[in-house]
Amino acid sequence: MHREMFPVTRNLVYLNHAAVAPLCLPAAQAMERLTRDALDWGSFHYSQWLECYDGLRRGAARVINSAPEEIAIVKNTSEGIATVAMGLDWRPGDRIVAFEEEFPANQYPWRKLESKGVTIDWLPATAPLERIEQAARGARLLSISFVQFLTGYRADVVGIGEICKRHGVIYFVDAIQGLGAFPIDVQAAHIDALAADGHKWLLGPEGCGILYISRELQERVEPVEFGWTNVASHHDYASRDMTLRPDAGRYECGTLNTAGCFGLRAAIDFLLQVGVENIAPVVRGLAAQIEAGVRAKGYEVLGEPNAGIVSFRKAGVDSAAVCASLRERSIITAPRAGWVRTSPHFYITPEEISKMLELLP
Repeated sequence: MHREMFPVTRNLVYLNHAAVAPLCLPAAQAMERLTRDALDWGSFHYSQWLECYDGLRRGAARVINSAPEEIAIVKNTSEGIATVAMGLDWRPGDRIVAFEEEFPANQYPWRKLESKGVTIDWLPATAPLERIEQAARGARLLSISFVQFLTGYRADVVGIGEICKRHGVIYFVDAIQGLGAFPIDVQAAHIDALAADGHKWLLGPEGCGILYISRELQERVEPVEFGWTNVASHHDYASRDMTLRPDAGRYECGTLNTAGCFGLRAAIDFLLQVGVENIAPVVRGLAAQIEAGVRAKGYEVLGEPNAGIVSFRKAGVDSAAVCASLRERSIITAPRAGWVRTSPHFYITPEEISKMLELLP
C-alpha cells in the first residue's frame, strides 16, 4: 500500500487524482532538497541539476518503453500537444481524427488548425475499432486520450495504434489521465507522440511534464518555441550555431523547471519501484467498488468507466453540494459538468471508499 509515502492520508481521503494529486513523499523530499541546496549554495551544484534532467528523461522513457532521446521535458500536457499540433507542416485538405469527449487541451490545438484548411472528424471515444479505422483512412493524424477525463473510459491504445500504423496516420496520445496508474507501451501501441503532466496519476508537481516524440516524428515536427536550449551547441554560450539538438531536447526552449524536474523524477522513480503493473489492478478495483456502490444507492454512472475515474449523479441531488458535503468530512472529490467525479489512486483503502459511499445521500 505504501501509505507512509502519502502524508495526505493523515488529513484527507483523497479521491481527486484526476485533478491535482497530492505529492508523494519522495517528490516532496526531492524538491525540498533542491530548494534548500539552492538557498545555501546557489547553483554551485549545477551538475546535479543536469543529471536530474537526464534522470527524468530516463525514468519517463522506462515508464512508456521509449528511448530517453525521445523524451522532452515540457511545462504541461498542453505544451506537449501544441508542440506537435503547431510543429507539423499542415496543408489545406489534411484531415484529423479526434474525439468528442476530450478535455479542451486535446481539442483546441487541433481545432485551431481549421483556419489552415485542416478538417476534423469527431468520433465518440467509445467508437468501435471498425468505425475508427474507417475514419482513419486518408487521415494525417489521430489524437485520443489514454483515459477520458470525465467518463473514465480507457481507450484501446494498441488496437488504435495498429489502425494508425496500417494507414500511415500519425498517432498522438494524451496520457495525463492514465500515466502512472495503467501501463502504456509506446512501442507495442505504435504511438508516435504522447504527452502527460506530472501532477495527476504520476503523483508529482504541477508545471512539469513529458513529451514523447519518436525519432521518426522528430524529423517532421519543427520546434515552434525557439530559444537557446533548442540547439545542439547550447552549452557553448559563444556559439551562434542554430543546428537543432539531435534528440527530443530540440523541443525544450530555455531554462527548465528545475524544482519540478527533481519532484517529477523522484515521483516516477517511486512508481517504477512500486510497479505500474501492480498499481493498475488496485486502482481499477477501487473504481469498480465506487461504481457498484453508487449504483446500489440509485446513482447514474457516466459512460463506460474502465480506468480510475468514476463520475456519477442522482436526479434531484445537487452534485456540487454532494462534493461540498464530502469535503466537510475531509473526503475530496470534484464537481464536473453536473457530475460527482471520483478518482482514487492505489494507496486509498477499500474502507475509505466505503466511508465515502456511506455518506452519499
